[in-house]
Amino acid sequence: MSWSGVYPAVTTQFKADESLDLEATQRLVLQQLDDGVDGIIALGTCGENSTLTPHEKQQVLAALREAIGPRAPLLAGVAETSTAEACRYAQGAERIGVDGLMVLPALSYKAQRHETLHHIRTIASATALPVMVYNNPVAYPVDITVDMLQELAAIPNIISVKEASENVRRITDIVNALGDRYIIFAGVDDLVLESIMLGAVGWVSGLTSAFPREAVAMYRLARAGRYAEALVIYRWFMPLLHLDTIPTLVQCIKLASALVGRGSEQTRAPRGLLQGEARAHVMRVVAEALKNPPPLPR
Repeated sequence: MSWSGVYPAVTTQFKADESLDLEATQRLVLQQLDDGVDGIIALGTCGENSTLTPHEKQQVLAALREAIGPRAPLLAGVAETSTAEACRYAQGAERIGVDGLMVLPALSYKAQRHETLHHIRTIASATALPVMVYNNPVAYPVDITVDMLQELAAIPNIISVKEASENVRRITDIVNALGDRYIIFAGVDDLVLESIMLGAVGWVSGLTSAFPREAVAMYRLARAGRYAEALVIYRWFMPLLHLDTIPTLVQCIKLASALVGRGSEQTRAPRGLLQGEARAHVMRVVAEALKNPPPLPR
């Protein structure tokens, strides 16, 4: 398995009564693959991991594994509230046949340094799957710092870092401290071009769910060093990408996706549908993007 490229953090689709819509979730993922994405991350923040029961999470992973087959890597987000439950979930994902894990610090608790290291180490040791460590201290107030990554480097199946601290200097610090020990993925949509220029070889993306062709084109241009062409797409994309960095990112991404015919905006409570000016803003941003599409390489 080659870890690089555009990996959308796909949404979980729900019916109007908030029950799982597995067939719709499968369809959306297959659309993403048809539009050129390189891998799939299920049950991350955009997948509303924290609102699903353990059984529902297994259902989603099994449905996506069945739909994707060998076409692309499938990673499962691990965002449980306890270390023991995270290990059980990771082992279940391995039995289903996912290709890797994206591991967050335990949700609902601002863990101390040693607690965070213990949590990640324990999950990695509970499975043979490769692990991507997800660092997002802005949304989940635990910072997995460079010195912590140096300690985790002793664990062979921790191979990647999703860097979403919103501090792009961190990428250079990781490379300077650890060379090529970790595969670095950009984790902030509206910092992706800068992240690729500094050494990220992959992108875990939210707005790719709505605009996969543009995301893939921009990524590939940037990785080829064609930054001027990538910048044209990036500037067009930026108002959309900003939607990934606010508390209502899930609702924004689902609404944007629904507006372009890529699934339903239905979320599961406590998340509710966007209303008022928040809803109008997303609709304006999407309408402007559709009115002035960027040039894509043939």
